[in-house]
Amino acid sequence: MRFVLVLLLVVPWLSLFWLDKQTIKRYMPVTIFTALLMTIIFQIAYTFKWWTIHQSIVPWGYMIDVSFAYGIFTVGTLWIFVLTYRKFWIYLLTNVAMDAIFAFVVFPLLDKTGVATLHKISAWQYFLVILAISLLIYGYQAWQEPIFAAPGNERKKFRMFGDMPEKGFMSRRQKAE
Repeated sequence: MRFVLVLLLVVPWLSLFWLDKQTIKRYMPVTIFTALLMTIIFQIAYTFKWWTIHQSIVPWGYMIDVSFAYGIFTVGTLWIFVLTYRKFWIYLLTNVAMDAIFAFVVFPLLDKTGVATLHKISAWQYFLVILAISLLIYGYQAWQEPIFAAPGNERKKFRMFGDMPEKGFMSRRQKAE
């Protein structure tokens, strides 16, 4: 099982070879932020005994499932942003589906294989926690997006849920000029 955990850490990162450099640069801040949030969630879970991790690939693995937090979840988040960003409802539906699969299918499998066990949190509560994270990181990416906007494209760079129409978004001061 340890070999599978190593694969879950390494293989997702190898998938980034299919992305161009600009795309990786654009979504790496949200990817790093996601890894930070997952670290915090795992620390909270350890403190409040939400779950127990029985198998790990690093010595501190009893606190943080490294293969999940820094592998498949983090890189999966990057891919979800690549495929769905600026299409909020598709992003949300994708995350609901992926989070539901993990909370209600994968976590029970982890319990049966002896990798991790839920204790003081139900599958529904876990689902809501990771869904809340997905909303938080979408807001973070929307906040970061102006950095990546092309010059002369300032109107579009603040739009969180898609492209803005060209007219109707100028301030009174801009219209007077």
